[in-house]
Amino acid sequence: MAMMKMKIYGYRLRALLSTSLSSSPFHSVPSRTFSSSSFENVGFIGLGNMGSRMANNLLKAGYKMTVHDVNCNVMKKYSDMGVSTKQTPSEVAEASDVVITMLPSSSHVLNVYNGPDGLLQGGDLLTPQLFIDSSTIDPQTSRKLAVSVSNCILKEKKDNWENPVMLDAPVSGGVVAAEAGSLTFMVGGSEDVYLAAKSLLLSMGKNAIFCGGPGNGSVAKICNNLAMAISMLGLSEALALGQSLGITASTLTKIFNSSSARCWSSDSYNPVPGVMQGVPSSRNYSGGFASKLMELLILTGSNMLGHISTSIELH
Repeated sequence: MAMMKMKIYGYRLRALLSTSLSSSPFHSVPSRTFSSSSFENVGFIGLGNMGSRMANNLLKAGYKMTVHDVNCNVMKKYSDMGVSTKQTPSEVAEASDVVITMLPSSSHVLNVYNGPDGLLQGGDLLTPQLFIDSSTIDPQTSRKLAVSVSNCILKEKKDNWENPVMLDAPVSGGVVAAEAGSLTFMVGGSEDVYLAAKSLLLSMGKNAIFCGGPGNGSVAKICNNLAMAISMLGLSEALALGQSLGITASTLTKIFNSSSARCWSSDSYNPVPGVMQGVPSSRNYSGGFASKLMELLILTGSNMLGHISTSIELH
């Protein structure tokens, strides 16, 4: 049943992406060179399992940070570390040249940007030159926010930055890679802005890949998550079957990792406790990408396709 749902989602996702890509609200703009020299003050909103580790790596890289999270205990932790903390996203924006958000869902991102005391509550005049959203959300939300940001103007213009801009830059690698600073960023937006932000992104990861226009980073992330979820489901079923028939998960994993079944889920994020250290399964499944978030992502994709016929023929 789970595989059937994934297959249905795959069909719907193809229809969604082909529709959304053909209706992008952005037009080509003249190429400009943007400087990253003005990224002295970095704001970070969303200090959960992923965000806290990403923020920590920015601190290690020497950036001056201002942070916000709804969890008061997390805020106290950063305050005790000497990091500037703010009570609202708008206060973070006032103190930052660039703001990074890492939040659970589209609704959280929209609230942080457009809600009371949100990042865009400065009206037409904004302090940050750049907004980077690393949340896993739908492409339409990413594109709408990029339009909203680009319609604002900067309080103070620096270098070639005439208007604030936004990149959608979701990540892959999970908590382990966030901790190690080895995330992969999938980036949508202006290529010139991507190049200016690349050194900042590489302070938190080992790869930053430009995916095209606004929203395309979110497109890449949805496709990546779909493929990963299918491989994790298949691997989990295979390991469960093998164990029920008398072969250990460790032995099966050795076989998979030296044969055609090898995948990221088997060699880097094994789901069976005791097979691999430093992954969620080795710590009672804490600190990983929650299954409820994967389900929410799939449901979000399905809901976006309400205008597309749900009569799908499966072959």
